[in-house]
Amino acid sequence: MNPSSASPATTLSQTRGCPPRKATRPSPSRAERTVLSLLGRLQHGTLELHGPHEAPGRRVFPGSISQAPRAAMHLLDDTVHARVLAGGDIGLAEAYIEGRWTTPDLRTLLDLFMRNRESLERAVYGSRLGTLVHRLAHWLRRNSRRGSRRNIEAHYDLGNHFYAAWLDETMNYSSAWFGDDPDLPLAQAQQRKVRRALDAAGVGQGSRLLEIGCGWGAVAEAAARRGAEVVGVTLSREQLAWAERRLRDLGLDGAADLRLQDYRDLAAECERAGRRYDAIVSIEMLEAVGREWWPTYFDTLRRCLRDGGRACVQVITIRDDLFERYVRSTDFIQQYVFPGGLLPSDASFRAAAARAGFDVVDELAFGADYARTLAHWRRDFHAQRSRIASLGHDERFLRLWDFYLAYCEAAFATGQTDVRQYTLVQARAGGSSESSRRLGPVPRRSAG
Repeated sequence: MNPSSASPATTLSQTRGCPPRKATRPSPSRAERTVLSLLGRLQHGTLELHGPHEAPGRRVFPGSISQAPRAAMHLLDDTVHARVLAGGDIGLAEAYIEGRWTTPDLRTLLDLFMRNRESLERAVYGSRLGTLVHRLAHWLRRNSRRGSRRNIEAHYDLGNHFYAAWLDETMNYSSAWFGDDPDLPLAQAQQRKVRRALDAAGVGQGSRLLEIGCGWGAVAEAAARRGAEVVGVTLSREQLAWAERRLRDLGLDGAADLRLQDYRDLAAECERAGRRYDAIVSIEMLEAVGREWWPTYFDTLRRCLRDGGRACVQVITIRDDLFERYVRSTDFIQQYVFPGGLLPSDASFRAAAARAGFDVVDELAFGADYARTLAHWRRDFHAQRSRIASLGHDERFLRLWDFYLAYCEAAFATGQTDVRQYTLVQARAGGSSESSRRLGPVPRRSAG
């Protein structure tokens, strides 16, 4: 140290041969004491927590039941505790996005927190005031017709170049199905998922297929190759432009009519034309609809599907026992990624389908495959960070998407969320549908 820059106290202690005094750590705030108390209740895993001050600097919180997984978290300022207590997982995410904490392994850390949901309930859901504020923000972005367009544009119209940077070449932004081959390349697993959905809906040569939420055209392409006549709708101009060009370049545009159209217009259109569809496929669209519109969504399926036709709906579900609390609150994804959306549970999906007159005659649950899909996406997202930044996205945006992908992967890996393909047929009055009797009892299978 240059003596000329030393404080008088430091210089005096040195001249007396005494060691410099260590900086004293501020007394912990009430929020910090509360968070540390909650962490002391961990049941699964081990958390190594590094504070922003030199002393004590490091605390280890071992689980009372199991010591794995092991994760570390480095707090870079004193506000994180209060942010988490006020906003729950939203506060945790916001602090990460703002660079107020870091970790060497984000996915494992989030996995640890999710495995300890019950022990950390207050930190997961936040305060009542924080929940109220976030619920109000979520309500203001509900999926009216205008709100749906705005919400879809907020996510999907970030730009085709952005999504093409880290999705595989099939441009599927939904779970792949690896089945019994976890080493299958992602693109092949995505194609496998699409084939299964088309098979479940009975799509073949000459079928009239309606796709609700046609994305970048992967399902439309596969159906057109089977000789089907496809109508697909989306509210994303970016996706529509890509999908139309995709089919045109393959010479399949004559087999597909892709539209910028709200799904709520489809039923009246079918009734005016006096013609319905042989099959309907909808891949991870229901999550974006919003709970108040579920009856409209299922009514659209009923009014657009011919007698004897089938619909295959792929949807992300939240665990049944978490559903009611989830509905009463709001989470990071609803606030920052998918405004207006809400996941159904398995039970609530089946109930909504039944109210619209549908039987679930087949089901495939493959949540572990979604965790694997997200691991691929997050790896490729990190590999393309420079390319994504060159598109005009700043560090805050990159951290938000990193948190989103890791958060989702952890949710599927811990079983808090799942993904299912449901096959629906219209029930006959007074008993099971003909298709249900033909297919036998409902299989409740899982894969991955």
